[in-house]
Amino acid sequence: MAELRPYPFAALVRRALRELDERGAIFDLPIAKGFYGSPAHDLAVRFHRHAPASPLGPAAGPQTQMAQNLVLAWLAGCRVMELKTVQIKDELVIPRPCIDMQTVGYNVEWSQELRLEQSVDEYVKGAMLIEILRATGKLPLAPGFERTVYDMSVGYDLAGIQSPAIQRFIASLKDARPIVDRLRAELPAEYAQYRDLDYPTKLADTLTLSTFHGCPPDEIERILGYLLEEHQLDCNVKLNPMLLGPARLRELLHGVMGYKDVVVPDSAFTRDASWAQMRGFVDRLGAKAAALGRSFGVKFTNTLIVENNRTFFPATEQEMYLSGPPLHVLAMNLVAAFRQEFGARFAISFSAGIDRGNFADAVALGLVPVTVCSDLLQPGGYARAARYAEPLIARMTALGVRTIDGYVVKAFGQGAAGLADLTDLDDATRAACAAALDDGDLEAAAGPALLARWAAATALHNTAHHVPRVTADARYAYAANKKPPRKLGSHLALFDCVTCSKCIPVCPNDANFTFALAPATQPIVFVKHDGAGWVAREAGALTVTREVQFANFADFCNECGNCDVFCPEDGGPYAIKPRFFGSAEDWRRFAPRDGFAIEVVAGVRRVLGRIDGRELAIEAAGQRVRYSGPGFAVTLDPADPVATLDGWADGELDLTPMHILRWIDAAVFAAPTVNYLNAAAPEVAS
Repeated sequence: MAELRPYPFAALVRRALRELDERGAIFDLPIAKGFYGSPAHDLAVRFHRHAPASPLGPAAGPQTQMAQNLVLAWLAGCRVMELKTVQIKDELVIPRPCIDMQTVGYNVEWSQELRLEQSVDEYVKGAMLIEILRATGKLPLAPGFERTVYDMSVGYDLAGIQSPAIQRFIASLKDARPIVDRLRAELPAEYAQYRDLDYPTKLADTLTLSTFHGCPPDEIERILGYLLEEHQLDCNVKLNPMLLGPARLRELLHGVMGYKDVVVPDSAFTRDASWAQMRGFVDRLGAKAAALGRSFGVKFTNTLIVENNRTFFPATEQEMYLSGPPLHVLAMNLVAAFRQEFGARFAISFSAGIDRGNFADAVALGLVPVTVCSDLLQPGGYARAARYAEPLIARMTALGVRTIDGYVVKAFGQGAAGLADLTDLDDATRAACAAALDDGDLEAAAGPALLARWAAATALHNTAHHVPRVTADARYAYAANKKPPRKLGSHLALFDCVTCSKCIPVCPNDANFTFALAPATQPIVFVKHDGAGWVAREAGALTVTREVQFANFADFCNECGNCDVFCPEDGGPYAIKPRFFGSAEDWRRFAPRDGFAIEVVAGVRRVLGRIDGRELAIEAAGQRVRYSGPGFAVTLDPADPVATLDGWADGELDLTPMHILRWIDAAVFAAPTVNYLNAAAPEVAS
């Protein structure tokens, strides 16, 4: 079973900064494909007591589990980081594959895959590396666009959240100074200038409670009351799509959008909170938060629980979780219903089927943050998020507004209705604001405080205007989302493929990478000792035709299956392409999986390879190479192997794997350009 392993902070920094210098990229995302703010527009929003530079963020999920995920999301313009939800059970066995993006998006993962202490470290490492990247001065950041909020997420019951382990988790994010100080000391000497940066130590003081399907309403209320009172956290509660009720949800899903093959079990409704129950605990929690001087809001929405009637996931999984376009419509209808119930009393966070085509509309509804997951699992990966701001900025420019509040007021032409709701304005102020709506400086006419109130009032009208339109929009319907990615019918091999490069950006953990291998034709030679000497026979050739080759860093691969979904060839890059382990210990522990690693024993550097289940090794032996494995140990000169062979072998010996190990060594472990392997152990790889 795949298992994520944390990566050393020193190596993480070395990997990022060397790649920035060598390739103008960070974790395989070209700097030119990021988003760094707009000098002419202020995209800042209010999230609890904070003012992040943009409402966009990655949703708690596969894009926020490890340090490099956070960095990639930040480079793409995300400024509200919903950290991956953690729980007391931190040794989960998650089915593989676990993410199915063939059409709209399904998954069977639901919590962190790291230990709690490791999760904290990853979040702090990511935040620190972001500060280091800022300090390089090599990113074209607009003034103020660095402001970032980290929002922690926990679940799923009160007993677990009150456990000592989760208490330490929360405390560590509220005060990360010991972790920051430890990681400062780990920075390599070549980057010592970054040891004294002013790293964030109060990493998070907000929390989104993930109410897993089936969490009792009274349990939700007790958890949030505890977090508000005992931990003094500003909180959001993530709510579930079943709040729509079975009739309305199925009407939208089956009737309006046409997803007739998606079956929502009746039990999903009976074990979840009803609308009346939600109304009660949200009202009481809002009052409690106000009395405590805290902030409280809601989030729409969690994934939709459905029956697993597909063949992608293991048959043991009876249920799976739907995301993507259909969830967007369901969640938007919940936003509308919630605002009809509560008006503008509660801030709403949103995550459901967000993409470049609807991000600006979601922002126009005053939703903060607007977070994304499924769309970033499509080809392009994190770079897709970097383009979300384009339509938003274009609309702001066309409307003549500079701020998000100004945009909310003017986005859908509902500003006059929102202004009418502000009954306490004097005539002069009202007249100035009304005049600015048509042709004037909205921000100057209202001022920040009034404009914020005006935007909140207008957001209610924008919601009523927009949700019926989005519900009927064909882009969210089954017909527009039923076609899976195209497959060519060919099968992946260890070397060479169609070189589409899709497997790299679709991996949320950046586990897939490229390396350069000179095209070559290597005769396949078998040797055998006949008693008098070595004899050889040829059996074809191993040919490498493409310089760009693809590989997988096992430490960051959880075998989610997403690269397999989008690879035009069959087999899955994570399974077929060369797999590299960060340590020889892991290489041995994950036997019999094929893969490669290096180790140094008694000063001798060895390249380890498991090919077709056989464990092999090469090491330098003077001017020759020692090649060993089950049933043989020989030394030879690779340039003239038959004439220089010495040693023993039980039966016929194939020399082809030796050449593969030598290629792998030169192209990856000892490569002149940085990768995860040589960044982690440069003294070993060299």
